[in-house]
Amino acid sequence: MGALLGEDYRIDTVSFTAEDQLLLYTDGVTETRDRTGVFFPLVQHAGQWDTDSPSRLLKQLHSDLVRYSHDHLDDDIAAIAVRAMASTA
Repeated sequence: MGALLGEDYRIDTVSFTAEDQLLLYTDGVTETRDRTGVFFPLVQHAGQWDTDSPSRLLKQLHSDLVRYSHDHLDDDIAAIAVRAMASTA
């Protein structure tokens, strides 16, 4: 996106091995608040999720966000989870 705006940007490379998962999300996830205005503690919740499959991870994320916000999500939320598969070759 930075290239489209003419700004400097950096590309980071991270090893992604078999069975690793990557969770990408919009700011609506981290800006979800509880009744007192405290932001959703993503790192604390992520450590408790079952990561057997991307779909299960996304269901747990959504469930935690709804519960944390007391069913009052104010912002749009998008998340994608991808999992590296072991090579069959």
